[in-house]
Amino acid sequence: MIDKDTKKIPVQLKQFISKQYYDSYSPIDHAVWRFVMKQNHYFLKGIAHPYYVNGLKDSGIKTESIPKVDDMNTSLAKVGWGAVTIDGLIPGSAFYGFLANGILPIATEIRKIENIAYTPAPDMIHEAAGHAPILLDESYRAFVQKIGEMGSKAISSKEKLGVFKAVRHLTIVAEDPHSTEEQVKEAERLVAVARAKVKGLSEADQVSRLFWWTVEYGLIGELSDPKIYGAGLLSSVGESQSCLADDVRKIPFTVEECVRTPYDVTKPQPQLFVCKTFDELVSAIDQFAATMAFRKGGTESLEKALQSDSVATISFSSGLQVTGTVATILKDDDGEAVYLRTKGPTALSFENKQLTGHGIETHRKGFGTPIGRLEAGIALEDCTEDQLRDLGISKGKAALLHFESGVMVEGTVTSILSSAAKPILISFKDCTVTYKDQVLFEPDWGTFDMAVGAGIPSVFAGAADPDAYYQFEPAEEIEESAVQRSWNELEKLYEEVRNIREGSNWNEQSLSQVDRTFAVLEDKYQREWLLRLELLEIYQKHNPSHPSITQLVEKLENMDWDPSVQQMIQRGLTLFYYS
Repeated sequence: MIDKDTKKIPVQLKQFISKQYYDSYSPIDHAVWRFVMKQNHYFLKGIAHPYYVNGLKDSGIKTESIPKVDDMNTSLAKVGWGAVTIDGLIPGSAFYGFLANGILPIATEIRKIENIAYTPAPDMIHEAAGHAPILLDESYRAFVQKIGEMGSKAISSKEKLGVFKAVRHLTIVAEDPHSTEEQVKEAERLVAVARAKVKGLSEADQVSRLFWWTVEYGLIGELSDPKIYGAGLLSSVGESQSCLADDVRKIPFTVEECVRTPYDVTKPQPQLFVCKTFDELVSAIDQFAATMAFRKGGTESLEKALQSDSVATISFSSGLQVTGTVATILKDDDGEAVYLRTKGPTALSFENKQLTGHGIETHRKGFGTPIGRLEAGIALEDCTEDQLRDLGISKGKAALLHFESGVMVEGTVTSILSSAAKPILISFKDCTVTYKDQVLFEPDWGTFDMAVGAGIPSVFAGAADPDAYYQFEPAEEIEESAVQRSWNELEKLYEEVRNIREGSNWNEQSLSQVDRTFAVLEDKYQREWLLRLELLEIYQKHNPSHPSITQLVEKLENMDWDPSVQQMIQRGLTLFYYS
């Protein structure tokens, strides 16, 4: 895995990195992985995009056992990417942040056998079997990194945070083997309640829908005969087949249609979008990015940051960047922002590097500054030192600045911070700032640091200099031995079968052990379908005329299984008959 101390991982993302406790995976977990991978290798070769099929072979991901993330990191390093382990569902901004930095975040959990066909919770099958193989293709990798950059800068809403918490709770409950049906239904209800509070679509919502209908559930090629490239489909044993049926509508990909179309993570999707090429995706989302706050800027973008009630960075036309939570925006009669105030810890940066003496310790209670030109249309950031002096702006001198908006700044200049001989920050003492009849800053409040900037070309979620802004204390790692556990009888049966399958010798003792396992299944575990499929595989390979084969097949084909289990059994039997 990528070294947690390397500079490649931004500080704000390190808090989401966990450890893969490999020995805690049970023999049943490995069997679940193996079943899905065998299905993928057999069934996806004709319906998945060739990039995925080739990547599945070249990624180094093994069929027989759950991969180690260290090995996946080594494989992805060949194309300049990496992999880290994360603990389940993480905030969208963090997930996209990893992708933007060329890092695949991998949830180390693995779905229960009851959810083998599909689970809404992130897991190893989804991340490793779904996302990783196709990332070996350059054009697809470029698309994922670009949408990661967009997602990491997309501004969300505080209501959407409530949805994230509810969905995270649902995924935990859904994968908890001790959860009752009532608990799952209650968790689903809480998700619905949280979603009902969301009004309109934030930027983060729009990027999320784009990501879902492309990276997770995308089809590519001709509308009449598309191939799968979305990881959600590739990692779903059931939906990877059903998604290509005629009852699932195939819609030509456009950003507009994707953004307009909601999705439900708990159900198969009734429609899917088909792009022609990955280059089409890159071009389309680049056009969409031009409409986002980080590229558009202005008052509208400031409003988005205000509504999010979260940390955002406001970039001024001088290059100065203000990172904090927007608390107030004062506007003129035309509705244009003329004064900005943040609340709580705020930092000032330039070219994504925090300015010395202007971190959150200095501006721990917030930061306020005017926006716009001085009277006569003067943009301060364009002024030379001589021009500033002509305007009365000189260190140690009293200055009175009249902005076109009506904002007035009066005080003694204590310092002028410049870049390339142009000002980016002017500080005052004994300063009064007013707008119409409002006093925005008073002399006894201390130093008034004024951002220089006639306009706001960019606003984006998160910090300009994350390493300086965010405080992170790594969690104490749990010892591997502390999470190891002993296996129950059924898990031991899976382990015995696995050892026989992987053993170098097949003899009478091996046959007797398989027969004993089959007898225990018949006696105690009537509904254990996956281990029966594994026994069939062993009998077929080493003793194809064994009478137990008929009994196993009859049980699997004729027992009253749940429809979703029946589908998995039929898929497994297909491999038994034809592989």
